[in-house]
Amino acid sequence: MATPSVTKAQQKAIQKADTLIEALGWIRKFRDTTTVIKLGGSVVEHPDSLRHLLLDIVFLSTLGMRIVVVHGGGKAISRAMDSAGIAPRFVQGRRYTDDATLAIVEKVLATEVNHDLVAKLEEYGGRAMSLNFLSTNVLFGERLVLDGPDGPVDLGHVGEVTRVDRLTIDNLTYAGQVPVIPSMAITADGQKLNVNADTAATAVAAAIGAEKLVVLSDIPGVLRDVNDPESLIPHLTAAEARALVADGTIAGGMIPKIEGCLDTLDQGVKKIHIIDGRLRHSLLLEIYTTSGVGTELVRDPALASAAGVAAATAAR
Repeated sequence: MATPSVTKAQQKAIQKADTLIEALGWIRKFRDTTTVIKLGGSVVEHPDSLRHLLLDIVFLSTLGMRIVVVHGGGKAISRAMDSAGIAPRFVQGRRYTDDATLAIVEKVLATEVNHDLVAKLEEYGGRAMSLNFLSTNVLFGERLVLDGPDGPVDLGHVGEVTRVDRLTIDNLTYAGQVPVIPSMAITADGQKLNVNADTAATAVAAAIGAEKLVVLSDIPGVLRDVNDPESLIPHLTAAEARALVADGTIAGGMIPKIEGCLDTLDQGVKKIHIIDGRLRHSLLLEIYTTSGVGTELVRDPALASAAGVAAATAAR
């Protein structure tokens, strides 16, 4: 049978179909698995990037992946504090949270940003649920105390997550809904706490046994040369990541991010992806293509085998 001639329009359509076929294996692999997405303020602040990201989340959920969103909102909080005439204060990289600041954090982060994300997900055809102090809180914690040169460092109402209500999150994801969780927690005696979004996402991913934790930020991943985007490292084992920290390839603000990722792997999460949330459809490209667009970190092969997972050198 002779091969039919193909128009330019048909060729474009065929290329789209080829892309879907490439994604088919990954769609099957990750169907019914859980992915936690940490959404940082840098992405929330870019409306177009946020729209494409939320569309990606709706797409993933529609294809059977269970998605949980944990979000921050630092820039929006800073703007609200500025409007209220409150100067922000940071201690060891964390926002000092007094009573007035806590009230703003709760209003902006746990209510306004949280509800806006849910409304947008539903506007784009998804099903989502706010899990905050006005509905159902799922993060519980205690005050965070840091060590300083002169003793304990006071951070005010800043905390860390010590318990996650897994049952509520699981029930929503099994029903096809996307839980959207602000990075705040509450103590046993009812004190609300401001929590770092990275550590909150880590706690959620570990508690629910997530397949993946995706950290969306304004960086493309781990670079061998911070001035060369083409030097992106697509895959790292925990040991390789530690070696890059030791030799100075990973430096500055990337060190605590990578250390947080390594701690998350130690808690049982299989893979962590660091991607630039500003890149259009970066989430789909990272999960549903062979090459990906960011850096994935996995446990060392021996540990991965002991846990009964695929070898750490396997493709996404």
